Amino acid sequence: MNVTQIIAILIFLVVLFCIITEKIDRTVAAMSGAILMVLLKILPAPSAIGYIDFNTIGVLIGMMLVVSIVKNSGLFEYIAIYTAKKAKGDAWKILISFAIITAILSATLDNVTTVLLIGPMTLVITQILELNPIPFLITEILASNIGGTSTLIGDPPNIMIGSAAGLSFNDFLTHTGPAALVILIVTIAILYFLYRKDLMVDDKYKEEILALDEKKTIKDKSLLIKSLIVMALILIGFMTHQSLDLESSTVALTGAVILLLIGKQDVEEIICGIEWPTIAFFTSLFVLVGGLEEVGIIHSLAIWLIDLTSGRPIMTMILLLWLAAIVSSFLDNIPFVATLIPLILTMGTQGIDIRPLWWAVSLGACLGGNGTLIGASANVVLANIGERNGYKISFGKYFKVGFPLMILSIIISTVYLLFFFT
Repeated sequence: MNVTQIIAILIFLVVLFCIITEKIDRTVAAMSGAILMVLLKILPAPSAIGYIDFNTIGVLIGMMLVVSIVKNSGLFEYIAIYTAKKAKGDAWKILISFAIITAILSATLDNVTTVLLIGPMTLVITQILELNPIPFLITEILASNIGGTSTLIGDPPNIMIGSAAGLSFNDFLTHTGPAALVILIVTIAILYFLYRKDLMVDDKYKEEILALDEKKTIKDKSLLIKSLIVMALILIGFMTHQSLDLESSTVALTGAVILLLIGKQDVEEIICGIEWPTIAFFTSLFVLVGGLEEVGIIHSLAIWLIDLTSGRPIMTMILLLWLAAIVSSFLDNIPFVATLIPLILTMGTQGIDIRPLWWAVSLGACLGGNGTLIGASANVVLANIGERNGYKISFGKYFKVGFPLMILSIIISTVYLLFFFT
């Protein structure tokens, strides 16, 4: 190992340490590492641009714009109240319904955006029913990561994997979707036994729910109709983008531009709604990992992993699944997946069938986020929403529920992968 490789590894590890400990904002840490890679000549500036996956960046910006516009219609508040009324104020039915809605929205939007929308709605409903919202919030954390596993756009690691591997929306839906559906059903069933005694509601509170008028939450009916049409077209676009010879980012950005044109919204406000620190974080991360790839670290890791599993695809697949799950429980899954992507691509040049490896990493990284309260951004966001309203979810309280369920989900994923790829 030469000096350049050592410096590159040190920069990467220091950035990772800063992200884990939150000593420095993760975006600032990633940007600092990326700049150091260029300043220290580890990665030439022109090459650094080449390592940025603009398809991933485009999907993220496009979907953030769409959500920023759609939420102004009142659609998400409408869904929450409508669901609670259909459940007739029954807390258990509401919990299941909110879990399913969270999973579906996480699959079609993204899980962070979903929990930002569903969290406040949950608190409103549980306050009316005089219930502790923590069981609901924990359930929604689990459902958001499970739902996000099932599609190309549901979780950032999947966007990154899909772009790098050339996998379509339909590929994810048919390969990770069935596993996610089974895991969601099993998770909800187990949560019923855990929380059924905490979900008793007095009839007078149920009547308050039934008295709510969900139609009043619709702020802009015209925007609502336009949003639903454009969102449907975006989903169709994601499902057909490969046959149309379009990148997934083109679909997302086209939908966003159409909504900007016909939505009649404050464009400056909508564009400010984009999570620019997240975009900067991703961009910097691609450059950071590009530095490792440039100096040969990724190639060396790929050779080591092949030697460890004797080049056997099944062993490699299962190792990556469990490694991704355990690591993603305690670390941010985005930098970890960003490191694994070039690693797997390099393994492909060594004669290994890498297609099953993509599904193993997707399932492991996305589901692994359920292991701890810091395992995924959605977890932190919902926990913060609860704490701001006086309902603190401690690391230990969540760990007792989340980690065993995460392990169970990975066991199910292991059986699923072995069944379909052996």
